[in-house]
Amino acid sequence: MKSLWRRVREKREDQKAARYTKLDELPPQENEPGKPRKPRLSTKDAVKRFRAHALVEEKSHRDVVRVGLRDSVWTDLYHHALTASWPAFAYTAVLSYFLVNLFFALLYWLAPDQVTGDSKHTLLSLFFFSVQTLSTVGYGGMVPVGLYSNIVVTFEVLIGMMINALATGVVFARFARPRARIMFSNTAVISNENGVPALCIRIANLRMSVILSVDVEVALSRLVMVENGHLVRQFDQLLVVQSHVPVLKFAFVMAHVIGPDSPLHGKTVAELEHEEAEIVVTVTGTDEALGQTVFARTAYRFDKVRHNHRFVDIVASRPDGRIAVDYTRFHDIEEH
Repeated sequence: MKSLWRRVREKREDQKAARYTKLDELPPQENEPGKPRKPRLSTKDAVKRFRAHALVEEKSHRDVVRVGLRDSVWTDLYHHALTASWPAFAYTAVLSYFLVNLFFALLYWLAPDQVTGDSKHTLLSLFFFSVQTLSTVGYGGMVPVGLYSNIVVTFEVLIGMMINALATGVVFARFARPRARIMFSNTAVISNENGVPALCIRIANLRMSVILSVDVEVALSRLVMVENGHLVRQFDQLLVVQSHVPVLKFAFVMAHVIGPDSPLHGKTVAELEHEEAEIVVTVTGTDEALGQTVFARTAYRFDKVRHNHRFVDIVASRPDGRIAVDYTRFHDIEEH
């Protein structure tokens, strides 16, 4: 019992001393004599963490649970209104409209004699009266009389004008938000034509208007374990032969030469899969019709990379002089 109490007291003293010691002056931990050092992370745990990090890369922001971070809707209402899905946005708008009208209907219900009408007022009739007042329609079948009802109508009309203005702006922003209709190939290929290995990815513009000043960035994302046993997401830039395209009309194949300076040089697929490596592609440009910046991104796992393949040609000239682009073969590849 005494030895147990002594160990507890020593532990408390060590914790107290550590609280007042600078972090850069903490002494290194030493192993007890005769006891091997316990690894910080086993191979099994490392594989689990690798897979967990890879799943996070594939999932959207809504699939990620952020612990310790409060995401308040009211502090960033406009952003949530723009990023919410259309079903969620419509459901929230209808529910909010119903609750606002129900709230004012209950206020009218407190003094139903101050709203004129042909029949006795019920909560449902007062609800419809609130809808007419909020939208400033005013059919004339029910009219507020008295100070109380007119005060409620005044505030409801003011709130109704604000809600209509805000709702119109949010709906317009959701429709007018620039989106790039850029299609990426389902697979990436490693061609070895003329003895030069190159990683190739094809993109295409699906709109009739062209995209100006297109910038392409390709990076190798992988999880590496540093000396202290922690997993770190590392991004290595993959230089593209032509990273800037002045005009993107139809399709374009970006290529990264796997040379001695490439992060992929000397790597095997097994090594890259063990590191849960991914090829991250981002494309930015300016839509000619909208005059706004558009962007798109995608990622490729190395199980979607085909060796000694190339993309089939999808652009051909027609007899009438026009150019035909066969998007049905956009994802097709062939061996060479």
